[in-house]
Amino acid sequence: MRQISSVQVALSGLLTLAVAMGIGRFAFTPLLPMMEKDTGLSLARGGWLAAANYLGYFLGALSAIRLRFAPSRIVLVSLLAIGGLTAAMGVTDDQAAWLVLRGLAGVASAWALIFASAWGLQVLAAAGASRLTGVMYAGVGFGIALAGVLCLVFFGLAWSSAQVWIALGTVAWLLTFLAAPGLHAAPPPAPAGMHAPAAPPAPRAAHTALRPVIAYSLFGFGYILPATFLPAMAKRLIADPALFGWAWPVFGLAALGSTLIAGRLLRRFSNRTLWGTGHLVMGIGVIVPVILPDMLGIVLSAICVGGTFMVITFAAMQEARCVAPAHPARLMAQLTAAFAIGQILGPLLVSLLPPGPHTLDALLSVAAALLMLSGIGLLRARQPRAS
Repeated sequence: MRQISSVQVALSGLLTLAVAMGIGRFAFTPLLPMMEKDTGLSLARGGWLAAANYLGYFLGALSAIRLRFAPSRIVLVSLLAIGGLTAAMGVTDDQAAWLVLRGLAGVASAWALIFASAWGLQVLAAAGASRLTGVMYAGVGFGIALAGVLCLVFFGLAWSSAQVWIALGTVAWLLTFLAAPGLHAAPPPAPAGMHAPAAPPAPRAAHTALRPVIAYSLFGFGYILPATFLPAMAKRLIADPALFGWAWPVFGLAALGSTLIAGRLLRRFSNRTLWGTGHLVMGIGVIVPVILPDMLGIVLSAICVGGTFMVITFAAMQEARCVAPAHPARLMAQLTAAFAIGQILGPLLVSLLPPGPHTLDALLSVAAALLMLSGIGLLRARQPRAS
């Protein structure tokens, strides 16, 4: 198989994460206001659909620990599945079927993220091009912004939410087609921990990994409320989709821009310093809509949360390589599973607690507090910057 450059590897990773996260995970967020209008979907039922996706993400992370196939092959199968499952949302109006489809999309998204991370980080590190990992992870913000802008365009064209689901599934397949040559051309050697049982970590190593796992779980709970309901919150303030619809593209653009500079920041600060600071900034972004219940608050929230959630992910995955260098994909899967537990709780609480704006405000306040506390904990335990 022909070799490809590190830039091509990073771009393939960018497109992979755009599909896995921007569409597989978060296409529902900008579509929720459209589905409320087209199908009468309530915020509570929307919370169940979001939770189904996050539960699938959790199950995908758990099963990824045991998968023994080549990472690049798993990534390709996952991306193709995401395209099909996304498009299928537009060919049925059965809400039970929607739950299944969103759950399976969550499984595929977790596989794509974990194995694309293991593949991309390993290849780029071996090539001495770790600086390009920021380009790869910028794919999440790119995918979010792309899905948000496309939804804005389709709003303007008076498309139904069903038509938009099909269109986004088609876009996912197109991006997969563009990413596939890079994944095929330079398959990396599989991570050691993915093909052989890893030796049990020493007690000190297990303790070292525990704090990041707990912090990543709190990150999942803290960020998921704005990441799921931000456009819906904006819609309650401004009815014009040409205005409230920008909340999600702003979120994605902030994620894209911040991820591109994360590599430079990691050369100056340790993983945990960047991670903990990200929690503090995100905590501010989560509480802003409660303090400023207007479009300014929504935009500031989109910038703070969107501008930190991928930096935190980036720093956490790098930390996994430092804590468990022999089998990083295994710890990445554990982090992703912990994250999924936290993010499942957010939409479920929105669905189970009494409906009303005060419920969401209360949950946002709790989420902000947890982010602040976990951020302080990470900063107090900061470690030397990885070389």
